[in-house]
Amino acid sequence: MLSDGMLFSCIDRYVTIIHVVAAMSNTRHMKGEFMMDIAVVKDYELERYITDIMLDIGVPAHLKGYHYLRDAILLSGRDMEVVSSVTKLLYPTIAKRFKTSSQKVERAIRNAIEVSWTRGNVETFEKLFGYSIEQGKNRPTNSEYIARIADKICLDFKAM
Repeated sequence: MLSDGMLFSCIDRYVTIIHVVAAMSNTRHMKGEFMMDIAVVKDYELERYITDIMLDIGVPAHLKGYHYLRDAILLSGRDMEVVSSVTKLLYPTIAKRFKTSSQKVERAIRNAIEVSWTRGNVETFEKLFGYSIEQGKNRPTNSEYIARIADKICLDFKAM
């Protein structure tokens, strides 16, 4: 059983206590600790968490790519297999949802990543990706960007 102190120390800055309490009934037991599985987190909670990360990085919310990217990260967090086939699985799924083409989804996501890479929070990029524009590195590819954020989210929820 988790004590109050242990519970509060497990909470990441993006997740509120209410989300944790609501999800406590949907935990799995591993190695004597309770771990939250991303599959049991409600979509709106996960969307809120992804939104916080994207805004932290500096993805402008007014871009179409922002919405496509959020959906791409959400889908990837639920099933990491889609990241290995972005052009055949991920982009068409998002395009169908938004009633547009896969090419437009890919381009809008690329643009959103480019804008956040050039104007975004350098410290957050270095923390997430290990490098930033200040080090003269090229921006991450769409699939690298999506996979890294989706992986961070999965790890964050498992750590709870």
